[in-house]
Amino acid sequence: MKTTAVILAAGQGTRMRSKLPKILHPLAGKPMVSYTLEATTRVTGEKPVLVIGHGAEQTQQVVGEAASYVVQENQLGTGHAVMQAESVLSGKTDLVLVLYADMPLVRAETLQRLVEAQVQNSGPVTLLTVIADDPHGFGRVLRGPGGEVLAVVEEAQATAEQKKITELNAGFYCFRADWLWQALKRIQLSPKGEYYLTDIVEIAVQDGYRVQARVIEDRTELIGINNRLHLAEAEAVMRYRINTEWMLRGVTIIDPQTTYIEPGVTIGQDTVIWPNTYLQGNTTIGEECTIGPNSLLRDTRVGSQCKVFSSVLEKAVLEDHVDMGPFGHLRKGAHLADGVHMGNFGEVKNSYLGPGTKMGHFSYIGDATIGTEVNIGAGTITCNFDGSKKNHTDIGPNVFIGSDTMLVAPVSLGEGARTGAGAVVTKDVPSHTLVVGVPARPLRKLEKLD
Repeated sequence: MKTTAVILAAGQGTRMRSKLPKILHPLAGKPMVSYTLEATTRVTGEKPVLVIGHGAEQTQQVVGEAASYVVQENQLGTGHAVMQAESVLSGKTDLVLVLYADMPLVRAETLQRLVEAQVQNSGPVTLLTVIADDPHGFGRVLRGPGGEVLAVVEEAQATAEQKKITELNAGFYCFRADWLWQALKRIQLSPKGEYYLTDIVEIAVQDGYRVQARVIEDRTELIGINNRLHLAEAEAVMRYRINTEWMLRGVTIIDPQTTYIEPGVTIGQDTVIWPNTYLQGNTTIGEECTIGPNSLLRDTRVGSQCKVFSSVLEKAVLEDHVDMGPFGHLRKGAHLADGVHMGNFGEVKNSYLGPGTKMGHFSYIGDATIGTEVNIGAGTITCNFDGSKKNHTDIGPNVFIGSDTMLVAPVSLGEGARTGAGAVVTKDVPSHTLVVGVPARPLRKLEKLD
């Protein structure tokens, strides 16, 4: 049966106290709505319908083509929100899966079980419930003497006796589509001036149908985000899930509570992640690496058997057997080939360091191509910016750069060239030539490197 999800995302989210629409607030590095979109798409195989209102334009810009959109112009409740989807779904789907965009922790597997339960249900609706002593504002599920579901009562309308009920409405539903559209029109306006979707349960019972309920075991899936406290709570749950998965796959995480790994990251077996490490974006790490402590990797590819200690890597590439840090910084376009060593307080941007190259501490390499087995002394700087454009530096294999050398680009150094300490190189250096001084000048020709 064809199933399409309707995700409710029109609320103002005033308790977030933010200019950013609530559903766009990041959770583990991604807008919270993206988790719901991904989960429903996995289950249904169809593009979900996102009901938007507050911040509609901004939401569409972020979500893009991952969803279809309908706008709830007036905020008249959850029942009214689902009504907006009729115009795009009527006659086009068999089942409608309804859920909220601010409940991003629900698993696709849970939604799949909900849909499967409705497929087997002779009635028009199946909902998820949870047993909990702390209601968190959820509506109460009323059952008859035989255990049948009779209705869902919102907390605001519940009597003192009904508030003692511990079975709560989780807010996830699967409806038979043809029945849903006509039933929505029969919801009565609440005392608050809203049309509650929960009233549709009682309408189904009045029609003589059996309403099916499935109890969800993991309460963390039901965390709804209404303020920054809830966001932090959800962040902790997501971090626990991600870290647990990687540890079960063979990654050692020394302290999961202080390790932050985003969903798009991949990590090889026998890699060790030390505390206060942040792995973000599309970062890929190979096998048998040591990352951290106190490191941040964003959109970076790391090979196997690498060591990154207390450093920041952004949109960089490390091949195998690279070690760097502490306090190194790789910026966009940095590429460290096999066996490169980068010392403390070094920075590389838009440059390639060839295999076996050693980069001393307190150095900056920008817009450069460096050959194999090059020694870059402490304090070396490629002076790549002339005030209007960036210029390139080329360094051949087996070059020895003395400490505090200034390489004023554009400039090139041939194979086996050397610079003396403190040299300011403003002209190309031929192969196997030693240059010294300010500005640097050839001192002698070298037969070979020692």
